[in-house]
Amino acid sequence: MPDVLATPKFLAAPGVLLDVRSPAEYAQGHLPAAVSFPLFSNDERSQVGTCYKQEGHDRAVELGLAIAGPKLAQFVVDAKALAPDRTLRIHCWRGGMRSGSMAWLMETAGFRVSLLDHGYKGFRQWVRSALAVPKPILTLGGMTGTGKTSILHALAAQGEQVLDLEQLANHRGSSYGNLGLPPQPTTEQFENLIVEQWAALEVDRPVWIEAESRMVGCCRVPDELFLQMVAAPVLQIERSRSERVALLIDVYGSVDREHLITATERLRKRLGGDRTQQAIQWIQQGNLATAIEVVLNYYDKTYLYDLQRRQVPIYSVSAAGLSDSETAQQLIQTAHQVVVETGFQQTEKAAIVAYG
Repeated sequence: MPDVLATPKFLAAPGVLLDVRSPAEYAQGHLPAAVSFPLFSNDERSQVGTCYKQEGHDRAVELGLAIAGPKLAQFVVDAKALAPDRTLRIHCWRGGMRSGSMAWLMETAGFRVSLLDHGYKGFRQWVRSALAVPKPILTLGGMTGTGKTSILHALAAQGEQVLDLEQLANHRGSSYGNLGLPPQPTTEQFENLIVEQWAALEVDRPVWIEAESRMVGCCRVPDELFLQMVAAPVLQIERSRSERVALLIDVYGSVDREHLITATERLRKRLGGDRTQQAIQWIQQGNLATAIEVVLNYYDKTYLYDLQRRQVPIYSVSAAGLSDSETAQQLIQTAHQVVVETGFQQTEKAAIVAYG
């Protein structure tokens, strides 16, 4: 009999992780380490579901067996290729017949198998509770182009605890944020990726997170985490406008002009027709620096408005002329001051006041 494990033990258990749900279910959201290993295709799952509704449980089981039966030998062959040590973790939607059937097959073929208690549904319930665990957050702020992401990586390189939401979302957080990056995950998968890191972070050390709005591109930051973020002290990176423009040229200078123009068009309602057209003309002429200046006028106002809504301590840290590593050292020193002055007294009340 396979071991049936609660989510934390299942995640820590050995073995290749097989998600036997349909490809569509997997695409919507899955455990970060899981391999898609569907018992049924999308169409086959639909057929079984329709049969269950129209003809009942027994007939649906018979149809499922008829569909899966011819695939059994290939399932074993594929599992051996994925897990040469014959150790597997298997789950379906709620720990029912799909994972149970696959576990029986694999044990019969000589594999050691663990099952996820209550399946993916149980995992998602754990995600919600794990994200709600409070941890001391330091928010890394700064206007567009201050190099927050690279500084965040420098903090990680110096041993600090970091949660990089933009990296997990495949988005830099602006209208231009998806340029040159892979497609974004679903919000559900974004949460799954976040919790994988969040649950591993120590509760007695600060966690550095870049200041974000509720949405990182198309991905929504889970409320359990967002309320902690907006109630956290802000350590704000300060750079001159010229430094910021230079950093943004480094990021976007090699991007196709048409992609830059499309991203600028998305700002038309907020930037205004005249300024949007000015920025596009500068891009077309290859004068990216001036185009960036036009767009920064909008982003700077938006950032300052957002910052003023936060009723939290704000600490300015100058990065003028400093490398990312040197800036990270300055931030770590300032963080000691933050700990003494605030004690990380993050409260949900402060978050609600700031963001409703």
